[in-house]
Amino acid sequence: MGRSVDAVKKNAEALVAATKKIGLEVNAHKTKYITVTRDQNAGRIHSMKIDNSSIERVEEFKYFGTTLTNQNSIQEEIMSRLKLGNACYFSVQNLLSSRLLSKNLKIKIYRTIILRVGLYGCETWLLTFREESRLRVFETRMLRRLFGPKGDEVTGEWRKLHNEELRDLYSLPNIVQVFKSGRMRWAGHVARMVGGERCAQGSSVET
Repeated sequence: MGRSVDAVKKNAEALVAATKKIGLEVNAHKTKYITVTRDQNAGRIHSMKIDNSSIERVEEFKYFGTTLTNQNSIQEEIMSRLKLGNACYFSVQNLLSSRLLSKNLKIKIYRTIILRVGLYGCETWLLTFREESRLRVFETRMLRRLFGPKGDEVTGEWRKLHNEELRDLYSLPNIVQVFKSGRMRWAGHVARMVGGERCAQGSSVET
């Protein structure tokens, strides 16, 4: 990581040299770099030379499970996380639809598994009202699946639970509140750090 392309190149060269000393080799074909900046004209070079290998510059890549983009856009990452959260629900659907488990236990499964997958890396998210709405829709859909339909006392027909009914049944901090709490904890960690980095490099090391 570095504050400029030159700094990233220098650090990458140091990495290559260090790995060679212990018998490892950086795979140039699997190594990319990204420049994160608001300046549209920055980082126009499409590759950098490291140890006679060309390292490609990309507009986005996965870094420790999080999608980074050159414009630091978080929309793609949020959509990706919510899709993974939805997939996580279907992986435990049999448990959540079982009548042998209490509602409280199902809520714990949702909060400790599904919610954590959906909010992974959320400490660095900057949400707009639109993104907050997406999170709320995701959680509402999860809770409706978890609590199931309700029988109408008048018609006897089954119907979906209203949002107010879901809030009463859930009665725990909603997904946006959980996100904001996590971001505040992360902000405390950042306040105790020295400086920050704008460029990140993803590498693959092979023997």
